[in-house]
Amino acid sequence: MLALESRASDLHAVTDQHAMLRIDGTLRRVTNEPLTEHQVDALLRECLTDEQCDRLAGEGSLECAHQLASGERLRISAHIVGGAPAFSARLIPTAIPTLEQIRMPAAVAELCRLRHGLVIFTGPSGSGKSTSMAAILAALAKAYPLHIVTLEDPMEYRFPKGLSLVTQRELGTDFHSFGTELSKLLRQDADIVMVGEMRDLESMRHAITLAETGHLVFTTLHTADTIQTVDRVVASFPADEQPLARNRLAATLNAVVSQRLLPCLRGGRVANREILVRTNAVSNLIRENRTAELRNVLETNADVGMTTFARDHQALVADGLVLRPG
Repeated sequence: MLALESRASDLHAVTDQHAMLRIDGTLRRVTNEPLTEHQVDALLRECLTDEQCDRLAGEGSLECAHQLASGERLRISAHIVGGAPAFSARLIPTAIPTLEQIRMPAAVAELCRLRHGLVIFTGPSGSGKSTSMAAILAALAKAYPLHIVTLEDPMEYRFPKGLSLVTQRELGTDFHSFGTELSKLLRQDADIVMVGEMRDLESMRHAITLAETGHLVFTTLHTADTIQTVDRVVASFPADEQPLARNRLAATLNAVVSQRLLPCLRGGRVANREILVRTNAVSNLIRENRTAELRNVLETNADVGMTTFARDHQALVADGLVLRPG
């Protein structure tokens, strides 16, 4: 498969357009002629079951995962464009990278050894949030006897066997609502819960409740930076509930890790991160609705693992991984 040989991250196939691969963050045309509807449909049918094809035709979109004969997995987002099929497929590596390989700071790795609280990874689609969470969970699964439950849409990485019991569940196949399933986890003796995304108020409520009741919860949001993440969570609650939401978040939030991927001088891409770690000052500012002041906290608390995008970018430049801006 050309996408695998090219080490692409994504494949895009749209009827009447050229097939495209995203390689090191850049889209590249890979067919001489536009794809026909028949070609796109044939590619999809290699990856989808008959039931999934029927769902795509009836609902107009479909999210799923598919494992190739070679062992690699694809995260597929199929949809209808102008009455014809189209899809994007993200290639998921067979091996979960180590924390060292993704440059996960030691401060974040240490926080993830806590036994309760909320850790939120944020950034745009394709910024490596799922990979970062998978690397952390894989390290924990190998090192500790824990019960780890993941709720995913779709299921991406397969976690190797280790000391932990890892239960991976997929939306649409194993459960039908993040919010409903999160509410049931209190009775499933989980130590760590990974929620693919906090999509709505219900899932946010239950994720915070789990963090309050002795679970370590990992999840994601599509927000641009750490401060926007805090504001987004609180703003998702009705106005009369926001003071309580701020108190609950202040008490449970272990860290927010915002990231984006940059072209790496050594090939591939590398994560540029902004990290907010819970301290007494951070908790107080969240509780008192003074989140604008968190920017100063990020700038002045490098000793506990906090960093800004700018400071982390400087470190990437110093390590010879990315170009100096300008």
